[in-house]
Amino acid sequence: MATTRTAQTHWEGNLLEGKGTVALASSNIGTYDVNWPARAEQPNGVTSPEELIAAAHSSCYSMAFSHGLAGQGYTVASLDTKADVTFQPGEGITGIVLTVKASVPGLSEADFQAAAEAAKKNCPVSQALAGVKNITLNAELLG
Repeated sequence: MATTRTAQTHWEGNLLEGKGTVALASSNIGTYDVNWPARAEQPNGVTSPEELIAAAHSSCYSMAFSHGLAGQGYTVASLDTKADVTFQPGEGITGIVLTVKASVPGLSEADFQAAAEAAKKNCPVSQALAGVKNITLNAELLG
């Protein structure tokens, strides 16, 4: 069964001096300020589309990775995933680095790396971001 999730943005003003809010409308868990300086300079307590993409990518990747490992018969003790999304004004999103540290008892390093790469390839958010030319993965098996 397909699901649809919704976020909604209200914007006032031009790109460089304007400001807005983005609401996570489906879950209704919050409304967050958004503006150009948060994208191109320092966040200063304001989010950006790239931070929201990073949140989506890190959570989706973790889910895809844990699902893939469970399908191979492994129980994930923990996965900690960070997504760093790089935005270059005038160019757009130029790269994403996924960093995962995982504890998966009984999993060999080779099988861990293969599963980590498979999750990167099969994660629906990774697939949606296929236009980003440089998505890299650093995966560390903790035990």
